[in-house]
Amino acid sequence: MLRTVAPPSLSPSSPVPRVADPDRRRTSASVVLRSVLEHGPVARSTIARLTGLSPASVTDHCARLAGRGLIREAEAPRRSGGVGRPHLPVDVDRARLVAGGVHVAVPYTTVALLDLRGRVLTERRLRHDGAGPARVLARAADALTALLDRMPDARPLGVGFAAGGWVDRQAGAVVEHPLLGWRDVPVREVLGGHTGLPVHVDGHARALADAERLFGRVARGSRSALHLFAGNMVDAAFATHDEVHHGPRSQAGAIAHLPLAGGAEPCPCGRTGCLQAELSERTLCRRAREAGVGDGTDPARVVDAAAAGHPAAVRLLRERARMVGRAVGLLTDVLNPESVVVTEIGVIHRPDCLAALRAELDEERAATVAPSSFPDSVLAVAGGSVALDVLYRDPLGVSPELT
Repeated sequence: MLRTVAPPSLSPSSPVPRVADPDRRRTSASVVLRSVLEHGPVARSTIARLTGLSPASVTDHCARLAGRGLIREAEAPRRSGGVGRPHLPVDVDRARLVAGGVHVAVPYTTVALLDLRGRVLTERRLRHDGAGPARVLARAADALTALLDRMPDARPLGVGFAAGGWVDRQAGAVVEHPLLGWRDVPVREVLGGHTGLPVHVDGHARALADAERLFGRVARGSRSALHLFAGNMVDAAFATHDEVHHGPRSQAGAIAHLPLAGGAEPCPCGRTGCLQAELSERTLCRRAREAGVGDGTDPARVVDAAAAGHPAAVRLLRERARMVGRAVGLLTDVLNPESVVVTEIGVIHRPDCLAALRAELDEERAATVAPSSFPDSVLAVAGGSVALDVLYRDPLGVSPELT
């Protein structure tokens, strides 16, 4: 259960739990756990063949991982020809350990618990209603407590936090979120002080790139992958050889002011057609309101109106998808990724929007683009995956032995 502490400011004096360094080299135990994640249920002999580790090393690591509640033996043994000892495959243990997730969007915070396969077990949304960062984070910690209270047998490994804007993973802080007005918010200290748990922090585009790399349908196994997030905030992440690029102070992926061909939306920076101004859900909602599609407060209502046959809603979503396609073209010309994942509300929920996006690309590039693997829980997955990525990099360092 979470331990609730009420710090008086954004810098609580209570000690913050140790946080594993996510940049450390992957261990042999990590290689084994990732193999189980990708192939489980899987025999130990198969793990040895896939990883190149010795059978004895695989057996030792499997015992250690099982002792920490990370893997378990499958219930039904496999036999080879009915003779000899049965082969007992192992799989990721989804029953004992959970990862907490906190995603801060512009209108609300999503709080969730995920199992070790990145599946959302439960989640809750909390509207900000003008609250500042101290209150937003305190309420998120309280909500995590409530979710864990409903799952008394689950043990939390830690908390992952994701948000848009400039998020410094190493410092554990939101350096700048222009739409929320957050600056230099020490998220790791605040959430760690409230919860008594390790807290891992990252930007939401990078968090979703990690989620796709670990649990997704398209980018999993890709040598290079681009993730484009187009919500209220617009940003991107790029991964090569199973590693998401962060850059100095985690500033990689800031694409808000790249110029978009054909863009006509004025940007606060003084220019016209910047990606953030053109593709933001705030722009979509304003245009929907001007076109008589609902009250222009929620992009999901635009999708609902399009599903009901509202022609203006359909037009707005397709136009936005075409502009997202141009943004994909701009980024892929520079990065040339093997696969591209797009998180954008129209592309996720409407095949015609995905087709409109792909129509802006040449045939070869269009074939590499797919919507998010998590259409119904993308924000919950973003938060939890920050913690799960750290776990899969250093499982023995992050998870203590169960008693």
